[in-house]
Amino acid sequence: MIKVEHLSKVYGNRVAVWDLSFDLKKGEILGFLGPNGAGKTTTMRMITGFIPPSSGTATVAGYDIAEEPLKVKGEIGYLCEAPPVYREMSVKSYLKFVARLKKVPRSRMNHCLDRALQLCGLEDVAGRVIGNLSKGYRQRVGLAQAIIHKPAVLILDEPTVGLDPRQIRDIRSLITELSGEQTVILSTHILPEVTVTCSRVIIISEGQVVAEDTVEGLTEGLSKSETMTLRVERTPEGFQGALAALDQVVDVAVESPNRFQVRLEGGDATRALLANTVVRSGAGLLEMARSTATLEEVFLKLVTEEPEGEVA
Repeated sequence: MIKVEHLSKVYGNRVAVWDLSFDLKKGEILGFLGPNGAGKTTTMRMITGFIPPSSGTATVAGYDIAEEPLKVKGEIGYLCEAPPVYREMSVKSYLKFVARLKKVPRSRMNHCLDRALQLCGLEDVAGRVIGNLSKGYRQRVGLAQAIIHKPAVLILDEPTVGLDPRQIRDIRSLITELSGEQTVILSTHILPEVTVTCSRVIIISEGQVVAEDTVEGLTEGLSKSETMTLRVERTPEGFQGALAALDQVVDVAVESPNRFQVRLEGGDATRALLANTVVRSGAGLLEMARSTATLEEVFLKLVTEEPEGEVA
């Protein structure tokens, strides 16, 4: 559905995006992450045809962004952080206006309008003036304008900034529902949102891809070591030292008198040895659980410091 090949954008001596490549299949939701100035927005502007690349190419639904930009635009729905709405118009009038701009045939106008209103939960406010709606509802209107022409691809740039937790949950549910029909690129700083929504993640820093995988793949591959949480009934004399003496144990940290964080290497065999050591010590093993890295930890480990003055 989307294929990006060696895409670069250079402004004078400043590199905004360099040699970016990835592809997306129909129905996928891609989390597109990076610090401010990493090149996320520049990449999306190139894919949408808003700015030309310095080199490289991309296709959307089979159309080349350089050779067939109008057809590319027809296959994309775009929602930026601040939805491009006319606050003095009613929801329905505004969406009809957008549908005409996007050349929705008159024969399909009512169907597309009803679909967008229904999917985005706007049926009850269709006649209300946009400026009188809450920010959450205005964001829904922004999403409705992005899908009014039934595009193959949705590009969402920080769609939940400034929303409360309930509004974030509602927008997240909408995105998940839409992904069955559309391919979605989601750029956001809210990492838990990516964890529960996205099927794949790309992290870029200073205009280059530093990681690409599923959320699970990224968190499991953060390091060669893993951390086990141990909870015991009692701590016999020399217990912590016995754990630290195991060959594959890297570190033992005491969280409380009966709770320990043990960082180790070696996988299943080391976990089994750790469990046996606890049992033989007479500590009384109550809990032994693996602690996985969070997406936030992966993100912070992989990205560099935010470059000053970088083009977003």
